Amino acid sequence: MANNKSARKRIVTNKRNRLQNRYYKTSVRTLTKVFLKTLEDQTPESKEKLQTTLNLIYSFLDKGTKKNVFHKNTAARQKARLASRLSTIS
Repeated sequence: MANNKSARKRIVTNKRNRLQNRYYKTSVRTLTKVFLKTLEDQTPESKEKLQTTLNLIYSFLDKGTKKNVFHKNTAARQKARLASRLSTIS
């Protein structure tokens, strides 16, 4: 256990950052799964749903990159891969 005040503060900070990182990472992962599942089961209205889901993923990736949850190249790579998957259905 922490023996001084600064160590206790670091424990609180680390917990807060861990929860924030987990939120962004799991959100991106979940939305990506929804995106890919919708991509497989194509229906007439799926194009709109795909675009809104992709926008949400972009938003989480950009915000996570800004908060140093994701590396900028990792976020860019994921965005490019998802965009190329979406362009194949046109």
